[in-house]
Amino acid sequence: MRKYEFNWDLIGDIEEGRPNLGPHVDLDMYRLMQFTMRDTLETRYGEEATDEIFYAAGKLAGTEFYEHHIKPVSGVDEFVGKTQQVLRDKRIGVLRLEEALLDEGRVTLTIDEDLDCSGLPELDYETCIYDEGFVSALFECFTNNKWKAEEIDCWCTGARTCRFLVTQEDLKAAAE
Repeated sequence: MRKYEFNWDLIGDIEEGRPNLGPHVDLDMYRLMQFTMRDTLETRYGEEATDEIFYAAGKLAGTEFYEHHIKPVSGVDEFVGKTQQVLRDKRIGVLRLEEALLDEGRVTLTIDEDLDCSGLPELDYETCIYDEGFVSALFECFTNNKWKAEEIDCWCTGARTCRFLVTQEDLKAAAE
């Protein structure tokens, strides 16, 4: 048995536990946790393993997020609309679809005011690996097919938005 296997009990009763401070925390504190954790992992395990861990954590989070905040949805319009609304309500980001060709296994979307990187300095590389896993999981949960998200533009590369190309894995493999 794992000590910290994820379940929603780990979120806790926020109203009981934080009656004065409530559920919100400043973004700089979230990023402090994220980037110190990333630095520690990268120092110990290297960049590639750290990216794999962040992607996998994002997938787990995206799956749990879908299960607890998005479903049930009956069609693509409801899926997109509900996802946009919940991401905005939870102040995670502003989701927009640029291209949605689900039947062809291809989606391009942007997330403005992204929780992870909006406002960071230019770094010449994309930083939203966690988000790639998160977005992949949302589409996997909705379609029951395997998807992979790849960030193709990032605030940190000067794009001022995070843009993701999301492709269905089995259709991508069949095309190659």
